[in-house]
Amino acid sequence: MPDTASRPDTPQAPSALCRPLATALARAGLGAGIAGMHPMADTGLAHHHLWLDREDDDWVARLPKQSQMRLDPAANLAYQAACFTRASRGGHAPALHGLLPPGPELPRGGLLVDAIRGRPARLPEDLPRLAEALASLHTLAVPEAPERAPLLSPADPWAAMREEVGEQAHFLDQAELSDEARRLIEAELAALPRRLPPGPSAEPRLISFDAHPGNFLVTEDGRAVLVDLEKCRYGLVGFDLAHASLYTSTTWDLTSRAELTPAEVAAFYRHWIAATSYEGEVETLLACRRAMWLWSLTWCAKWRASHRRARDTEDRGEDWSEALSDDALIAHVRERVDHYLSVAAIEHVRREHRELQRLLSP
Repeated sequence: MPDTASRPDTPQAPSALCRPLATALARAGLGAGIAGMHPMADTGLAHHHLWLDREDDDWVARLPKQSQMRLDPAANLAYQAACFTRASRGGHAPALHGLLPPGPELPRGGLLVDAIRGRPARLPEDLPRLAEALASLHTLAVPEAPERAPLLSPADPWAAMREEVGEQAHFLDQAELSDEARRLIEAELAALPRRLPPGPSAEPRLISFDAHPGNFLVTEDGRAVLVDLEKCRYGLVGFDLAHASLYTSTTWDLTSRAELTPAEVAAFYRHWIAATSYEGEVETLLACRRAMWLWSLTWCAKWRASHRRARDTEDRGEDWSEALSDDALIAHVRERVDHYLSVAAIEHVRREHRELQRLLSP
């Protein structure tokens, strides 16, 4: 969910992060050349960000609040480092410059990556740019299976996604849904196919798994850059295409919010197909779209059931406690979660899915 980085005019994140970051930078031997640091707006549930002014290219420090991958602090940093290292090879993601190990100052450590000067994505006009950025990931060579670690690389990405959605669906019981919303979600879960037909779209590629439009910045030269790469894995490209264009994604982030028409979404898919030269099997891509939507809905149920818990003071793995984030961010997430779990929003996405199937079918 939201986790972007563009330098603000007025710092809004806690300035208390500056001192421990400076100490951690010095301890790691990475403080040379840093002329200043600026806490950035608290826009994500997983990280704080600080902009670092340097003599050459600026950096952004990504300081984890938690691990959405349920990893301990050191493993979480190693995972994210691999995400940035591999994704940046495609030219549409920040490069990694350093790692700050977990320590007394920063219990979860941090990463140092390229600072991207850009604006939030504007939809629908930037959809082709987002498609090209995703294509830069999806067309990278895939390493042999033993070389894909530490990134997730399930033997059957579709079965793994079904399992992940099913695990999150256990939170539906605690999410205080209306009877009709629960019925509709259960029907959609039951409609997920057990298997996908073979083809290029069913083969594992490097994917972001967090490609909602709020995670992109567009540079002056018109290049879309995916700035949040915490959850990369070797999975199905259809998950990324869905996350970039679903109603639950395009209406999430305040800076890039837009409600796309099915025709605009279909054009986005076609642009990606042209950029990758994949045939783009419609059945598989739309199955992935339904699965990604259900992943988002069940995540909403999980967050609703989890965010009022006390913060994990031992800074271990996953932690959705509202104590970790700004009150305004929590209020925004709560409003979006309530909306997406409403019958009106669920019916909206179901109608869009039917129309998209008509537009993309041969």
